Amino acid sequence: MPDVHTHEIVLRGRLGSHLLGPFLDDFTIDHDTNGHDNPGCTRLVGTVRDSSHLHGLVAYLASINAELISITPIHITPIHNSTRSTS
Repeated sequence: MPDVHTHEIVLRGRLGSHLLGPFLDDFTIDHDTNGHDNPGCTRLVGTVRDSSHLHGLVAYLASINAELISITPIHITPIHNSTRSTS
């Protein structure tokens, strides 16, 4: 099974869900980027299964003339619940 990685994709402008349909299942969409480096942009964060998946997403964005600002792999540290034995 290929490694699944989390990526942040930043696009110029506010793109609606009607244009971002292919992203809705695997990505969260954030338009409230105040305080981020790129105010007034659409920020997508989600899983990319492999390089062909990433290339397909970029090709789709090009087909709708979305202006791509950045694609950044991000590392998310899983939160482990510690359980203590009371014995």
